[in-house]
Amino acid sequence: MPREIDFFGVLLPGVLPLFLVSGLLQLVLDSALSHLGAYRHSWHPALARLCLFVCIFSALLVTLYK
Repeated sequence: MPREIDFFGVLLPGVLPLFLVSGLLQLVLDSALSHLGAYRHSWHPALARLCLFVCIFSALLVTLYK
């Protein structure tokens, strides 16, 4: 994986595609969990959503760099 991605002369971090993919996965899982009503049992739904995103992003990073 390259350290930087050249995007029309602007250098972007190499993990940016993983960040975007994890954001899309989080949106899909978030909509499924909200439809199932899983956030009603959570103390702080916004914190649960953030933790879900961090777990997805971390899992993608571990599989990439292992």
